[in-house]
Parts: sequence; C-alpha cells; structure tokens
Amino acid sequence: MPSSAHIPSLKPRLVASVAASLALLGGAAQAQERTKLKFADWMPLTHYTVTNAAQPFMAKATELAKGKLEFQYFPAEQLGKAKDLLTLLQSGAADIVDISPAYISDKFALSSVAELPALFTTACQGTHAYASLVKEGGILAEKEFKPLGVRVLVSVAYAPYKVATATRKVESVKDFAGLKLRTAGGAMDMTATRVGAVPVRMPGPDILPSMSRGTLDGSLVPLQSMKVFDMQTVAKHMTTDVSLGSFITVYAISERAWTRLPPDLRDALTQAGHYATETHCRYVDTQEPKVVAELEKDGVKGNTMAPGQLKALNEQLGHISEDWAASLDKRTRPGSAVLTAFRKAVAQ
Repeated sequence: MPSSAHIPSLKPRLVASVAASLALLGGAAQAQERTKLKFADWMPLTHYTVTNAAQPFMAKATELAKGKLEFQYFPAEQLGKAKDLLTLLQSGAADIVDISPAYISDKFALSSVAELPALFTTACQGTHAYASLVKEGGILAEKEFKPLGVRVLVSVAYAPYKVATATRKVESVKDFAGLKLRTAGGAMDMTATRVGAVPVRMPGPDILPSMSRGTLDGSLVPLQSMKVFDMQTVAKHMTTDVSLGSFITVYAISERAWTRLPPDLRDALTQAGHYATETHCRYVDTQEPKVVAELEKDGVKGNTMAPGQLKALNEQLGHISEDWAASLDKRTRPGSAVLTAFRKAVAQ
C-alpha cells in the first residue's frame, strides 16, 4: 500500500488520464453525431447555379450545424440524369437532389407556373414568388411536392428567358414565325407555339451542335446561360427586353431523410436554404447587364423590340397563362388557384 507521501504525485496523472479518456469519448461521440447527406446535382461545377446556390447552401448549412453535418456532393450527373434525380431521391439513393420541374413535367405540371411568359421581369421576383408557393403550407408544397415525398430547401428562378438566334434578328412578333427554337419543355413549348415558332425540346448541351448544323435557328434562353453552353460562338442576335418564361430548379430533400434529422439540423438546412435562394437571385439580377455587355463583345448583337411590339407580344403571350391554368383545371389539378397565387406573390 502506497504511503500518503506518494498520493499527491498520483493525482495529476489520474486526472490527466481521465481527461484524455473523456476527450476521446467526446471525439467519438461527435463523430457518431455527424450526419452525412448525399447530394446529387445534374449541373456541372462550372455552372453559376452551383457556385451561387449549391456551394453557398452546403457551406452555410455546415457552418450552422457546427460540425454535425457533412455533405457528399455529386455534381455533373455523377449519380444520374436530371430526369432521374427524383427517382433517386425517392429510392433513398440520394438524400438531396437538384430537381428541374421542366425535365419531369408529368410530375411537376403545376410548377410550370413560373415558366409562363410575361409574369415577372427579374430573377428575384420569380424566385421569391415561387419560393412562397413551395414553402411548407404553400399550395405547390401541398399539391405537388408533398405527395411525392419531398420538400424544397432551395428555390431558383432564372432571369426571364430571352431569344438568341444564329441569323434572324427578332424585333417584331412576326419575326418569330417559323423559327426552330430550343425549349426546355413544359410551358416554354406553349410560348414558342403561341408566337408561331417551332419548339424543339432538348437539353442545354445539345444547343451548340444543333445551331452549328443549322437544325436549330436559336433558343429561348437566360442570357447568363449562353456562355455555359458556348452559344456565343454561333449566336449573332439576342432580344434583350422580352420575358419569354423562365426555368426553375430546386434542391429538395426526401421526407425520409428529413424525418431522421434532429430539430437543430433541420433548422440549419432551412436557414441555409433561404440564404442560398437569396444569394442566387441577387447574383443573377446583378450580373444580367454585365452579361449583355460581355456577349456583345463576343459578337452577339443585342436589340430591343421595335416600338409597340413588346406590348403586342406580351398581349399575345398573356393568353398562355389562362390556357395553361384551364388545361390543368380540366385534369382536376388546381391550375387557376396556382396561377392566382403566383401572380399575387409576384406583386408583393
């Protein structure tokens, strides 16, 4: 048995040993508490939506979660094509995915409301309006996303689509007639048809070769996406004051993954979603005039519609929204209710 003289010298060692053990246990507990979320995106790392929405979303969520959250990010269709990501989400192969409703229009017919022409003039207008409809309790959340077992974290509406062409300048309604224009599907097909153009549905990467071959005359496109797909190398004209619809993409999480998360991580993802939604739309609206100037330097000449023609175009396009809503109403889908809600949200 040790004498009392040795006891004081043993205590510091014991305390240090206990402290080290607790530190190891604490580290192990933290490692066990860290939640990994698999995020599948169809966009390439170079796309401005990745740099201004996906990356800020993950960075902010990680920061707010204080080390309890980790993302496994798979961009550029590494886990699947854009049209397949909803299936990956529902199957559990991914926890969060980038869903573009126009590519799965049979599942997201109501979300096409934000793709209708002449409804908003800036990315933030469209983004805020759409976000209000897909948030918890919103009409799109309840009628479209919830039945599919997913909820939206980040909403992105692009700047209103313009028209870029290889040869013919579009400055009057009649100039659209007969043009073979690329669309992303959904309501954009209705827009092209209404103005007398021929809609050609195809993914972005196919635009350049099609315009180069002359099988496509041009595209309905957000100007900031032109360089993403190298369209400035073949396009010669762009009409800068039209609003020919938009394109929506969202980052959605499965209800399965959501319900497994503790409240603090749900809050982190929700706040990060709001942050990324705002970051992206502000970036797009700030960059739009700069992009026009850059494209003109590349040889894509910008023009506005001739006097009176923008008003005539918008009047012609205005009927599309009512036709869209009526067609959905006939299929017992709340098209008119969604259109009314979206217009109200844009006006706020």
